[in-house]
Amino acid sequence: MSVSLYRDTAIVLRTHKLGEADRIVVLLTRGHGKVRGVAKGVRRTTSKFGSRLEPGSHIQVQLHEGRGELDIVTQAETVEPYRRTREDLSRMARASSLLEAIEQLTQDREPAPRLFDMLAGGLRVIDERNPAMVSAAFYLKLLAVEGLAPELDLCVDCGEDGGPLFWAIEAGGVRCGSCGGGRVVSDSALAVSRAVLSGGLNAVLDLPEDAVTHEVEGLATVALEAHVERRFKSLRVMHHG
Repeated sequence: MSVSLYRDTAIVLRTHKLGEADRIVVLLTRGHGKVRGVAKGVRRTTSKFGSRLEPGSHIQVQLHEGRGELDIVTQAETVEPYRRTREDLSRMARASSLLEAIEQLTQDREPAPRLFDMLAGGLRVIDERNPAMVSAAFYLKLLAVEGLAPELDLCVDCGEDGGPLFWAIEAGGVRCGSCGGGRVVSDSALAVSRAVLSGGLNAVLDLPEDAVTHEVEGLATVALEAHVERRFKSLRVMHHG
């Protein structure tokens, strides 16, 4: 009879309380996909690994397969502490925007190593640099991985590239004014978005926070929300909370 224990590298996407002392954790593991587990007793002050099971924690975890949807977390060791993120509300808000998007895009127990690596890289960049464009760039890259990168060079309806272009998410990219328009998008925001999708990510991450980065963030958020058919809370909390 095989022992139903397994180990994996994981990032905590979300947690919520269970009973008096336990916590349910939603993990994205590199080898087993999205897993839901119960961490028993971790809300007690004597818990050895409760602090390692907070949203955004990058851990090595051991779980025991449960009988239902929930596995049992039996060990958790820190891989990346992300100390600056934990001490900074701006960093934590941006990290939360990545975690929320990944939770919506992944399926239970379906391995998604590419998404895991993207998330780990994004959290590392936030901790090291906290760039203004990290959430927007992450969302656009996610759309590309899903095979849904928006068409940003030509009108999706007629193929023309002249005149002002409009963001038309339901059509999969930008439209010219003659084909019906959409949400007005500036040339600068288009240029930044194109750079993200065509190998210019590092330069984009060096951009200071300004009207253009906010515009791209808004466009990318709307596009990803349309794909998952759900509104994200994290960025709205960051900008309005």
